[in-house]
Amino acid sequence: MSDFRQSPDRVTAKTALRAHLLAARRALPPAVRTAAADRVRAALLAAIPAGQVTIAGYVPIGPEPGGPDLPELLAGALPPGGRLLLPVLLPDLGLDWALYQPSAVGPRADWWRAPPGPRLGPAAIGQAALVVTPAVAVDRRGVRLGRGGGSYDRALPLADPGAGLVALLHDGELLLDADLPAEPHDRHVSAAITPSRGLVRLPAGSH
Repeated sequence: MSDFRQSPDRVTAKTALRAHLLAARRALPPAVRTAAADRVRAALLAAIPAGQVTIAGYVPIGPEPGGPDLPELLAGALPPGGRLLLPVLLPDLGLDWALYQPSAVGPRADWWRAPPGPRLGPAAIGQAALVVTPAVAVDRRGVRLGRGGGSYDRALPLADPGAGLVALLHDGELLLDADLPAEPHDRHVSAAITPSRGLVRLPAGSH
């Protein structure tokens, strides 16, 4: 069993693992990415809570799981009165949030820095019953490895304690036989979705 927590240099171990997994993502053929995105989205849409719910999503970029059309599909799956929040990257790499507006969508990458409509503030994530988060890897406890900027490390603790936190992954990125480095303040995700496994519930908050 691998245990990245016992590495003599945890930062180096995380950096090396992140680089390996991101390289594997970039090497995926386009047809494999498309098929994987379809399966991930199907599992995610089935997990959306019923009722007039607010969910927090994001705009996948490049080979990130879910594909660039994820916001449109999430918004279309919401019941009447439902709201989709998307993250806005702040200069200090923290996250603000904006309400998804399909009629005002421009280049998808612009949502990260210049979304249409008013910003709602970093605490708006606390309104979401479901938070869909990007990740490079997730371990069996729900510890999440991000891209290294720390944006979601700061955002996730502001989510409602009862919200579902779901990470989208490619196959091979859900590490059920490994422990990623974790800090006491980390907010663990409660589930992960991969193309082959679908929705996998994890013991978030038990560690």
